[in-house]
Amino acid sequence: MNYYINIETSTDICSISLSCDNDVIDSRENKSRNHASSTAVYIEELLKSNNLTAKDLAAVAVSKGPGSYTGLRIGTSTAKGIAYASDIKLIAIDTLQAMALKASESVNEKDAVIVATIDAGRNEVYAELFDMNNNSVRNCQAELIDENSYAEYLLKSKVYFVGNAAEKISKIIKHPNAVFMTEIVPSAKYMCKLTHKAFKNQDFADVAYFDPFYLKDFIATVSKKNVLKQ
Repeated sequence: MNYYINIETSTDICSISLSCDNDVIDSRENKSRNHASSTAVYIEELLKSNNLTAKDLAAVAVSKGPGSYTGLRIGTSTAKGIAYASDIKLIAIDTLQAMALKASESVNEKDAVIVATIDAGRNEVYAELFDMNNNSVRNCQAELIDENSYAEYLLKSKVYFVGNAAEKISKIIKHPNAVFMTEIVPSAKYMCKLTHKAFKNQDFADVAYFDPFYLKDFIATVSKKNVLKQ
């Protein structure tokens, strides 16, 4: 059995989970944005309440973004500190991929597309598209959302929107193939399977040189008048 601490601080949610292989054992989570004061405390609570120490862990995993600059830095610094002090592996997990994996587990449509999002303010989002096998079909982009966004996908199949930008996108995109799973937001509980997979594949991040994934530039979407009208 392999134990892991998973750290998710890419948004205003501070989320920590303890997992064994693919399964969540325990977790802590809040939405108070007190990442600096909560992250280490939650990790200590999880280990203590489950009779473990950091040296019992196979690895520590951190959500690598995109997302809040401050939140990602706090999560990364904490994960690096644990990995270095306890001489364990560091794993970096794609924030968007973890949410897409959670969504795919409850959707029984092989041709559907999942748009995993992080809110970046106003009508701006960070978004990556995944198929139902959790493979990326369009790389992560920073973009402006309008009523024609993702039209080429919506015209072909159901498109499931997840993440903390899903609710605001639902007020802009009204296509009948758009489904909004607003309950799926960044959480350390969704990282566990990807963490174990990375560990088995020896896909480790460098403790000294790893940095979170930041996106800052926004690309205006191309207007496609009437493309969504049926």
